[in-house]
Amino acid sequence: MDILDLRINWELRRCCNHDQVIFLITTAISIVIILVLWRTVVMTPFKLITVFLHEVSHALACWFTCGKVEGIKVHADEGGVTQTRGGVYWLILPAGYLGSSFWGMVLILASTKGITAQIAAGCFTVALVVVLFLAKNWTLRGLCLGFLFFFGLIWYLQVYTPVRMLREVILFTGVMNSLFSVYDIYDDLISRRINSSDAEKFAEECPCCTGCGWGVIWGFFSFVYLCVALYLALVILANKR
Repeated sequence: MDILDLRINWELRRCCNHDQVIFLITTAISIVIILVLWRTVVMTPFKLITVFLHEVSHALACWFTCGKVEGIKVHADEGGVTQTRGGVYWLILPAGYLGSSFWGMVLILASTKGITAQIAAGCFTVALVVVLFLAKNWTLRGLCLGFLFFFGLIWYLQVYTPVRMLREVILFTGVMNSLFSVYDIYDDLISRRINSSDAEKFAEECPCCTGCGWGVIWGFFSFVYLCVALYLALVILANKR
């Protein structure tokens, strides 16, 4: 193979090819659907799955710092809580908001190829099964079961029918997760002050900044994750063979 074929098109020269155009159109359609249906019951499961990833990120940070996760809850009002014992508290606290936006970026990138979309769906399914056994309320249990059925249906259509929509579902979930993460940070930590929020607790651990200040910082990083995800996705598609 010519070594020139291995060069990555970081500058996005000659943008946009067919795959990039399809990606941009699908992303734009996803954003429009999300914004139009934002306050409807249709978007509630996808908002709750963002809360799910928020709490899973707390749990992962706890496990990685040798703590123990005693339970996870996701509430119908789009709130949630992860009960932990031990671990590094100042790493566990920011992991929720930053983690959920990070997973949104991962899902967007995973949607660029069929194999990575399948891997993402598989990992998502494993996470749903694990959290199902850690769930402490029926809202979370129902959410896990509902999305297990949903991903099972999408997988069946992908394998046994001409319908191929796994990549689009993964992209939509990633875009939704990224947008809701940024909105959630603004709503919870910047526009209104919640004394029991992760940012307020983190400010007690790291008093160099207020809870609102940490909210602004986390919101900035969440927005950066979204921009980086879109850019890297275009780079991947520019070099797709």
